[in-house]
Amino acid sequence: MPAKSGYVVSVEHVEKADHPKLLDIWEASVRATHDFLQEEDLQELKPLILEQYFDAVDLRCAKNCEGDILGFCGVHDGAIEMLFIAPDKRRQGVGSLLTIHAIKEQGATRVDVNEQNEQAKGFYLHSGFAVIGRSALDGQGKPYPLLHMALR
Repeated sequence: MPAKSGYVVSVEHVEKADHPKLLDIWEASVRATHDFLQEEDLQELKPLILEQYFDAVDLRCAKNCEGDILGFCGVHDGAIEMLFIAPDKRRQGVGSLLTIHAIKEQGATRVDVNEQNEQAKGFYLHSGFAVIGRSALDGQGKPYPLLHMALR
């Protein structure tokens, strides 16, 4: 991609020092796309994301030529466990770049998506995934159904 301001120029491993920035991107992205979540759910997840979930996945981030993080993706055991893009960088190819990287370089073949998150469902369908199952509860046992998706 061109090395213009704001354009993605690299996908890199995430450093521990980047975790606070990733948490900011996570929260802004969730607020923009997960309108079904209650505020207490979001506040309950924040420390878990920072203290446990980031360390449980192989984290990569997309950066522009200034070194700004535009989004990130975490993969564990062949599954995309997290993919979050800064709201002002959505629909600019950042998510697609990270997803392609997760598939080709990190071996991702599966993803779970909140059923209520129509944007994410559409994104993954467009990216080559298909719905293969559904769970009534999310990973925390909350009533936010998950769609289980796998590469076609």
